[in-house]
Amino acid sequence: MEGRSLHSLVFLLLALAIVNTVHGQGTRVGFYSSTCPRAESIVKSTVQSHVNSDPTLAAGLLRMHFHDCFVQGCDGSVLIAGSGTEKTAFANLGLRGYEVIDDAKTQLEAACPGVVSCADILALAARDSVVLSGGLSWPVPTGRRDGRISQASDVNNLPAPFDSVDVQKQKFAAKGLNTQDLVTLVGAHTIGTTACQFFSNRLYNFTANGPDPSIDASFLPQLQALCPQNSGATNRVALDTGSQNKFDTSYYNNLRNGRGILQSDQALWNDDSTKKVVQNYLGLIRGLLGLKFNVEFGKSMVKMSNIELKTGSDGEIRKICSAIN
Repeated sequence: MEGRSLHSLVFLLLALAIVNTVHGQGTRVGFYSSTCPRAESIVKSTVQSHVNSDPTLAAGLLRMHFHDCFVQGCDGSVLIAGSGTEKTAFANLGLRGYEVIDDAKTQLEAACPGVVSCADILALAARDSVVLSGGLSWPVPTGRRDGRISQASDVNNLPAPFDSVDVQKQKFAAKGLNTQDLVTLVGAHTIGTTACQFFSNRLYNFTANGPDPSIDASFLPQLQALCPQNSGATNRVALDTGSQNKFDTSYYNNLRNGRGILQSDQALWNDDSTKKVVQNYLGLIRGLLGLKFNVEFGKSMVKMSNIELKTGSDGEIRKICSAIN
């Protein structure tokens, strides 16, 4: 019972923090409370059904929301199908979970036609995916509207797996996100996988002397077996070794031990400004192990989900998430 009380207190504190964070930006918690009261529960049950069948979809939905928000703001533009859309850009080819969003939209259109945006469905689905993977919940402000523009050429500003910490900081700062937000949001890599092609350069001829020296020597043979030299580009590898379906601080512990998979991830431990945040989440400086990351993740997600919003009369409410009206 104590655990449940603590969880309720954390949720309440998060709600208060989030009200302060987003006040005046056009979104609010409970936006659909009168126009579509079951909106959040419909999304939640849909995500739960799909993730129960395939737990790897949780990471897919979380990543899709991130990719949506960093391009044209959180407006569902990543969901639009067709040649030359964001969906077709190289960085988005591995995104998964479109069918979950479409399923939720179909049910919402039956219950409340023309009311709930695809952008909001995606924001809610990302939160529900974290909870289903063992993370804490947070109140999601809603009221976004869907964008009408989706261009593959706009995807170039997404954070990339080869980015240095400085480049990552610049890309996040351009969206109003600070260094703590960066380390916190990249912590989403506690669930999911990546393809060998995004990090295999670290395993062989990274330097004149061979592999990336920041990789733990005892871990290197495991990675080389998963990603053979000159082959296996599309092989999938867990971003958080040993805990790929559980939302926890194991990802940060792997960084500490030289077991980060992406170059951009491991760099967070090798840079003083980001290392401090990682140490904090591991309880090496202060705070309860795991709890602070869980709480801060919800707050940073709310900040990210309010990037370059379309609200009021901007944008539209799509009838089908894969096509503009």
